Amino acid sequence: MAKKLYVGNLSYGTTADGLKAAFSKVGTVLSANVISDKMTGRSRGFGFVEMEDADAEKAVSSMHGIELDGRTLTVNEARPMTERAPRRGGFGGGDSQSY
Repeated sequence: MAKKLYVGNLSYGTTADGLKAAFSKVGTVLSANVISDKMTGRSRGFGFVEMEDADAEKAVSSMHGIELDGRTLTVNEARPMTERAPRRGGFGGGDSQSY
């Protein structure tokens, strides 16, 4: 069985390959990806690594708090996305009165 790990506080320069290489030192990495902004393509500063259960437990304890590309990582077991309220249209600010 595989576990997905959340990896936060990534440097904007960290790539999926770099993330995979770092976690491969702990165990077998099944997949690694860095989440990027849909509009700009720039990293959002977090990603996910998928590993076998035993390796995932080891990765959380040994990778959390270490430095990668100049940033201190936050590593924990990923949680499913929660439902978010739909975004309301508009461009923010102000009220709907016309002037």
